[in-house]
Amino acid sequence: MFLKENKSGDMVEVLDVQALIDPLVDQVQGRFHAGEEMGEGRAFAKAGLSFPSGEALPQCWINPDYKS
Repeated sequence: MFLKENKSGDMVEVLDVQALIDPLVDQVQGRFHAGEEMGEGRAFAKAGLSFPSGEALPQCWINPDYKS
């Protein structure tokens, strides 16, 4: 799954989709897809990511108390 890093606007390939949808995990493993070389994997804060359209991630993926 590809998301956009809000700070740079670069695309990030999420390597662990299960961690992405888990509201108790605040970081996901991913790598940049900018330029010609594939980037190294690293941790990205979910709060700094959005969908490529610019839409924020669903609250049920970020906030464990989203129903409150």
